[in-house]
Amino acid sequence: MNLQRVGGESVGPVESGAVVVTCAESQPSRWDNGLTGMTVTATTSHSHGENGPSGYAVPIMAELSDHSSPLRSAPAAAADVPAQGTSSVRVRFCPSPTGTPHVGMVRTCLFNWAYARHTGGTFVFRIEDTDAARDSEESFDAILDSLTWLGLDWDEGVGKGGPHEPYRQSQRMDLYKQVAVELLEAGYLYESFSTPEEIEARHRERGEDPKLGYDGFDRDLTQEQKDAFRAEGRLPVLRMRMPDEDITFTDLVRGPITFKAGSVPDYVVVRAAGDPLYTLVNPVDDAAMGITHVLRGEDLLSSPRGRWRSTGHSWRSAGPGHARVRSPAPCHGEGNRKLSKRDPQSNLLIHRYRGMIPEGLLNYLALLGWSLSADRDVFSAAEMIEAFDIHDVNPNPARFDPKKCEAINAEQVRALGEEDFRDRLVPYLADAYPDPTGEALQAPLVSAESFDELSAREQEILNAAAPLIQTRIQMLRECRDMLGFLFVSDAELTIDDKAVAKLKASAGDVLDAGIHALEGLGTEQWGRGQLEEALSAAIVEGQGMPNGEGIKPRLAYGPLRVAVTGRQVSPPLFESMEILGAGSTLARLKALRARLG
Repeated sequence: MNLQRVGGESVGPVESGAVVVTCAESQPSRWDNGLTGMTVTATTSHSHGENGPSGYAVPIMAELSDHSSPLRSAPAAAADVPAQGTSSVRVRFCPSPTGTPHVGMVRTCLFNWAYARHTGGTFVFRIEDTDAARDSEESFDAILDSLTWLGLDWDEGVGKGGPHEPYRQSQRMDLYKQVAVELLEAGYLYESFSTPEEIEARHRERGEDPKLGYDGFDRDLTQEQKDAFRAEGRLPVLRMRMPDEDITFTDLVRGPITFKAGSVPDYVVVRAAGDPLYTLVNPVDDAAMGITHVLRGEDLLSSPRGRWRSTGHSWRSAGPGHARVRSPAPCHGEGNRKLSKRDPQSNLLIHRYRGMIPEGLLNYLALLGWSLSADRDVFSAAEMIEAFDIHDVNPNPARFDPKKCEAINAEQVRALGEEDFRDRLVPYLADAYPDPTGEALQAPLVSAESFDELSAREQEILNAAAPLIQTRIQMLRECRDMLGFLFVSDAELTIDDKAVAKLKASAGDVLDAGIHALEGLGTEQWGRGQLEEALSAAIVEGQGMPNGEGIKPRLAYGPLRVAVTGRQVSPPLFESMEILGAGSTLARLKALRARLG
């Protein structure tokens, strides 16, 4: 990268074929050493070597787990939005691969994705993996898997390549080091040798709070002083020289915001060992990749230095507008606390494990700061794309409400096509997703993780049973309790002790009447209508009861349900008996009757 002042002296040569990013402020600056009016040119190596244009030995997308595919949402298409790439809007999503993916990360990604799709812009996905001590490939893979599962597709970036590759910061270190050298030579950075202990000691000497932070001591060191520090064996960090004037910018949520001069100390951008920090690499990448809008959490507002780097006071994007910032309010959890990435409510993998579907989770997360209309909470991704405008994002904090999230998910589950719903149940019946907490062992109920690979009998059962529960469950994993009895042998059926304890004293007589009535049906009569007719006559009307007195329908079939399904709550009883068949149904009724004595 080389730096050159527009209309001024050259800081370095501008290379041909470079990406040009123009830096400009919204008002004249009095900071002589600022970056106002400076053009930043950036070049990165596009030597692909044996790994191909993406820089990876094999395509990343092909490495995702197979069971993501049945749940993957097709990219939504909205009729009244521009085609991708037809506008100059460029937004980015750039997570760090540390820990597990969380809902705050997904909401940030969703808003960027929706805005890019709404405007016909470009959605860039890059990975900020400069923290070698905390970054992990496991987390990196989990992020890719999660975005693919959610259907949040990107136009340029990791696994897809593009004009600004590579898209992992760990592979762009030479660029950052070059930029740091040039910024140092231009006076925007300076070497700082002070230790934390020395900084605190100077504050104490002045009667100040020792935790005030860096005091600017090294700003104007002479070369002789620097040489003396090096002779002591000290290595300097590089700090950004903050302006001696107020920092003013416009946030698209909250309007003009000003931080007073001196409210933030000069911050470190390069460690003493030479490793560039996020505070440098993030704006460099935004500039080099032509990012026009920064949509991310409100936490960016809490740090003037974060705003300084991210609004483009140090780096600006090319084009008719500046890099504009939109700061959605944070998500809060229980007790109105900010939702931490360590909070189970925020863990994306837990939500997937419990049976959230992409449509439900994205719908709910969109509501945390935005809405389609005042009277409508349930909408599709295509409808969101068509209506989404970052100016409509609410600046007030939103609370993550698990109950409402599940209710929204239930509505989206009901909206699925019958076959789509059926197919999405299979990974849960197969227990394809491990419990993120590690508390539950995997216990498959079916033989495969996709419908097409199930046995013929398993397909037959699921074809008949899935429609019975689509309006009865909120989370897909509930299918294991609702349908599990259909996929186990009669001997393996577990009957809930609590369900048995709640049976009335007449349960034995009800089972006797039911068994007698069903044994009188032939194979050709084993259908829903005939089953209901025979059992109603025997139990509700009392024809099979010892005293001839019937039992109200609400109570009549409880013992039969517990015997057949093992639970008090199940799919419709007669349909369940039809799917099980005469042999299994009668065997289970007799087994419970024997248990009751």
